[in-house]
Amino acid sequence: MTFALVLNAGSSSLKFGLFEGRHPGLIVGGQVEKIGGAAVLHLRDAEGSSLVDTALPPHAAGDHAGALTAVLHEITGRFPDARISAVGHRVVHGGMDYAAPTVITPKVLHDLEQLEPFAPLHQPHNLAGIRAALAAFPDARQVACFDTAFHRNHPFVNDTFALPRSYYDKGVRRYGFHGLSYDYISGALAETAPTLHAGRVVVAHLGNGASMCGLLGGRSIASSMGFSALDGLPMGTRSGQLDPGVVLYLMDTERMDAAAISDLLYRKSGLLGMSGVSSDMRTLLASDAPSAREAVEYFCFRIRRELGGLAAALEGLDAVVFTGGIGENAAPVRAQVCRGLHWLGIELDEDRNLRNDRVISTDLSRVRVLVMPTNEEIVIARAAMALG
Repeated sequence: MTFALVLNAGSSSLKFGLFEGRHPGLIVGGQVEKIGGAAVLHLRDAEGSSLVDTALPPHAAGDHAGALTAVLHEITGRFPDARISAVGHRVVHGGMDYAAPTVITPKVLHDLEQLEPFAPLHQPHNLAGIRAALAAFPDARQVACFDTAFHRNHPFVNDTFALPRSYYDKGVRRYGFHGLSYDYISGALAETAPTLHAGRVVVAHLGNGASMCGLLGGRSIASSMGFSALDGLPMGTRSGQLDPGVVLYLMDTERMDAAAISDLLYRKSGLLGMSGVSSDMRTLLASDAPSAREAVEYFCFRIRRELGGLAAALEGLDAVVFTGGIGENAAPVRAQVCRGLHWLGIELDEDRNLRNDRVISTDLSRVRVLVMPTNEEIVIARAAMALG
């Protein structure tokens, strides 16, 4: 029996899964969360039952490379005889050239390294995972799956900036991200709610990284993220939408160089910067600090604003799907987002929302509101096995 290992590196987490078979089924999976801080390794079986929940010493998960080492130690220790024939990797940015799952070669790896400045919180960690897996499993097929690929067929108006056309031709365009998550949700809707899948759906992927996507017939039409993973919604530590004039101000008046501005916008802004408390939505919702409440309010306001814009791009709206760590679990955020959206046809059922039901809108709501868990790892595993 063949196995596929999936590695999905986020900005502060590393999700992983061991899958078996040509039509891969999960054997064991989990994640390391809070990398660089109080890191914790979670391991669960295919039914979701916990096998391991253990804190990692700071030296063991101070960065993504250390977290990966801990993951590989756990998996190889439990499954020493598993022959891993494929390793699938989430890669955030595929640029203009990579729009489908791709077997990794030295040239591919070199090309992806050139995209690191476009996604500095993710791409280096994705590539570190690839290098570590190449060393650990030299005979396995290594496959890159790209977050940008799902959005590559946007209409031109949703794909461009109002810059001279030469920049668009060079690749300065709206790529969109979280495509593996949107791919999964689109497929799940096709299986469980085909009528909605055929219609106009906005998916809100809300987590430490957050974005929204407008789907028409299951295909991406527009996304809140653009050239980089900074645009659109505020995130755990990222600013989200920002007037470019602010960057010019930081350069000219604050005398900040590119490295300092990058550090500010990627690592010190968002929920963390606004609140001064935490980047974690769970902490902010439990906090009594006015700044924490204001950060949550801004986060929800921006979701509502993007929702209106995406509904306009889709020329209507049939459903809204909440997914991601915040979207799937933070009922207060969903309630605050949906409050006051009766004009758009959204009517939330408070009890269903508190229970985390699949459908959290009322029976009379013209727009259905759903909560759906995403599963980027199974999308990657299928692609990795299919290329064999």
